[in-house]
Amino acid sequence: MLSSTEAVLRQRVATQHLMDPLPTATAVVRDLLCVQAQEYAHAFWSLGLRSKDQTLRQVRSQFDSGAFVRTHILRPTWHYVAATDIAAVLKLTSPRVQRRNAGRYRDLGLDVDTLARSAELVMDLLRGGQFRTRAQIGAHLSQYGLAATGPRLAYMVMNAELDGLICSGPMAGAQHTYALLEERAPRWSPVAREELLTEVVFRFFAGHGPATSSDLVRWSSLSALDVAAGLAANRTRLESRVVADQTVWWDPARELAPLPSRPRAFLLPLYDELVLSYPMIRFPAAPDHPQRAEVDRFVGSVILDEVDVGSWRRTVRGSTVQVETRLSPSLTGRDRAAIAEVVARLAAFLELQLGVLGEESGKPWIG
Repeated sequence: MLSSTEAVLRQRVATQHLMDPLPTATAVVRDLLCVQAQEYAHAFWSLGLRSKDQTLRQVRSQFDSGAFVRTHILRPTWHYVAATDIAAVLKLTSPRVQRRNAGRYRDLGLDVDTLARSAELVMDLLRGGQFRTRAQIGAHLSQYGLAATGPRLAYMVMNAELDGLICSGPMAGAQHTYALLEERAPRWSPVAREELLTEVVFRFFAGHGPATSSDLVRWSSLSALDVAAGLAANRTRLESRVVADQTVWWDPARELAPLPSRPRAFLLPLYDELVLSYPMIRFPAAPDHPQRAEVDRFVGSVILDEVDVGSWRRTVRGSTVQVETRLSPSLTGRDRAAIAEVVARLAAFLELQLGVLGEESGKPWIG
């Protein structure tokens, strides 16, 4: 029964398949509906944590095939979204994001005509499976007299993404490419906005619950009124309870996995859905956590049995990955052994040799 914040946190770990992985990374993206992918290499590890895909190559091959894509969606940042879902989510959420972007477009001198012209030229460039990087798109736009560098180019491309015209193509080495959305995603049969809202609200709480309505407002950019309407439409499919003065919602079909007897450790990447999605009820920090709570770490979190016990970061050099940790000094040898196992799993996922770990001095990198 969800009667405490600890129970809420434990249920989220189960809901997001960190204890019972799904068959593929694509299945994870579809289950979570959208997965933040600003730091795409870390986001691939997020998918690996939740799936039975053992290596980065397996996850990346699904991305390159177009089974899921990377685009600006939900908020003015990148997310992974399944090709089967992208059109519907864009239809529901992009109008609010575009309104939020309007001031930035004005600041960059991107009026309606300029945005429309740039989108037309980008679509002509990409048509017929001609995948291009952002730099190549900028060079193409410049040939037609459009200043297209830096933030101006970034917002031209974002506008075309939010309008459902383009999305990611396959990786070109370490570079992202773009493609026409209509050539990467199946044809979509539009449905009424109310139906879209009902489905998106349900799928957020099914994939992220237990969560609050405020969590969904932040995650989706939907209004509080929209979220309230979506919850009302799902009153027979979702359950709710007040925990720590917050009403949390979840899909009762998601059963809590039994707790193992040994410590459960996770190296959660920067911007992982399990730490990013919940401003209201979050993993508590260990009393001797080496990082001040108010500091944005810009590194990953080490979670041990629903407690934030430290930070981690990685450095790849050739065939080796070095994983450095800063952990709570009070952790036991058993705790550290559990964390060492997941560090080794990260190296195996990357198919790299694990280098020497950084000293666990307890000193933070920042703050």
